[in-house]
Amino acid sequence: MAIENKAGPDHIESSDAGLDHLKNVDIHDKALTNAALDATAHEHSVSILQGFKTYKRAALWSILISSTVIMEGYDVTLLGSFYGYPSFRAKYGTFLDDEHGYQISATWQQRFQSLGALANIIGALFNGWATAKWGHRKVLMISLVWLAGWVFMSFFSPTIEILLVGQFFCNIAWGVFATTGPAYAAEVTPLAIRGYLTAYVNLCWCIGQFISAGVLKGLVNNPTKWSYKIPFAIQWVWPVPLFIAAFLAPESPWYLVRTNQLEKAKHSLQRLSEPDHNVDIDGTIAMMVHTNKLEIQEREGVTYWDAFRGTNRRRTEIACMGFLSQITNGGALCYSGSFFFQQTGISASAAYGISLAGTGIAFCGTIISWFYISKFGRRTIWLSGFSFLVVILWTIGFLALPKQTKSLAWAQSILCIVWLGAYSMSVGPIIYTLVSEVGSTRLRTQTVVLARSTYYVGNIICGGLIQPKLLSPGAWNAKGKTAFFWAALASLTLVWGYFRLFETKDRTFGELDHMFQKNVPARKSAAYQINEEEVYAAHEKAEDN
Repeated sequence: MAIENKAGPDHIESSDAGLDHLKNVDIHDKALTNAALDATAHEHSVSILQGFKTYKRAALWSILISSTVIMEGYDVTLLGSFYGYPSFRAKYGTFLDDEHGYQISATWQQRFQSLGALANIIGALFNGWATAKWGHRKVLMISLVWLAGWVFMSFFSPTIEILLVGQFFCNIAWGVFATTGPAYAAEVTPLAIRGYLTAYVNLCWCIGQFISAGVLKGLVNNPTKWSYKIPFAIQWVWPVPLFIAAFLAPESPWYLVRTNQLEKAKHSLQRLSEPDHNVDIDGTIAMMVHTNKLEIQEREGVTYWDAFRGTNRRRTEIACMGFLSQITNGGALCYSGSFFFQQTGISASAAYGISLAGTGIAFCGTIISWFYISKFGRRTIWLSGFSFLVVILWTIGFLALPKQTKSLAWAQSILCIVWLGAYSMSVGPIIYTLVSEVGSTRLRTQTVVLARSTYYVGNIICGGLIQPKLLSPGAWNAKGKTAFFWAALASLTLVWGYFRLFETKDRTFGELDHMFQKNVPARKSAAYQINEEEVYAAHEKAEDN
């Protein structure tokens, strides 16, 4: 982010008119390029400890804004787990037979999954459009007010139809939250700690799931309507404190630079760093301005269409497939949790107990990933973790082939928990980091939005249409054999990742621009050597030609 204050003959300094003179300087301006080069060099020199000391304010604001994702993690597992919840099924389900009692039909599960994902897409697309105009803070505050209002409909819904409407409108807000967290975290934190703060978004998912599983486990034996109303009511806890946090938070300095509000960007950087650490805010602004001008030189627009043009097309593919891999890796099966466990023959109480333990393991797994996220590359962590997930899915499938016994049912359920732990130590957190880094600075939010929307489309098809049919007793009732479908899909995704997944670790946004413009192959991206002076000299040479 900001660099140590030092002066030189070509050093950028504020004039009487402030930093506004940078708006009109050419990208090849000597003072601008030298300041950007110094800032880039310093980004690489900052250690993790130094990064957290100097930018602990940035880390705090990033954590607070990303915490909105807790609500999405809470609700996603809440509604899915309600399908196996006795009192919820008695209220909103239909009687199937004496063996299975009341059930939420596969059709209704499809409606909740599909329309919920559609609402997520609407919210995400709105966020990408609105953030480009008004910034992260204002859009987030509007979404929090929106959510607080629509939770009323879910809480008081007398029928499953009204519940569906309430959840649809709530999911619009969650689409905003899911795409704001990674983008904001990437734009307010320096290179040294960026991986930790973007991976924290996945921890927020785990926290939400852990709270959801704990609440459901505590109320599963409550036969009254409050066993499912209380979990809905808990969603009112979040909006007020998070609205206050968003109101007080500094706006992303990258957004302010993109909109030519350089003095406000400087003020934002001052709020994100420690004032007594003597940082060179003006130099950091110069680096941001240079990166912004470099991207304008290739593609000036900031629309969704621009994300599919030039080098942005490849970046968008990586981001979209990255988030989609969180669907194709079998998450719909293993995150079905308690409902899947019950279909294997385990009691409701034990199923919710296993689910609670699984979310706890997922929480710990994400924290464990922080110990090596700075040592190993994003690509390495994803490939290793995803390979392990593929092996687990094939194993679950083959365990479902023999005549089912209690031991085999428990083995499949425990493997789902192992899957959760492995996912949370690798694919889960690292995808948030990679997606937030791979997009260009001008199209970061749009790239995250398109990637997350791809995730939601995958969730509609796989989690909303296919998975309920595979698992529901009133439909295909495949039970553990469902894992074969996911294992095959995950294997194909792994092949894509080997050839296409790009390494973004230890690269500034300007360096990533250069690498994509050079069309560096994904398999060579980790070891690719960049001569920083060559990056800037290349622009001067281009000008001479």
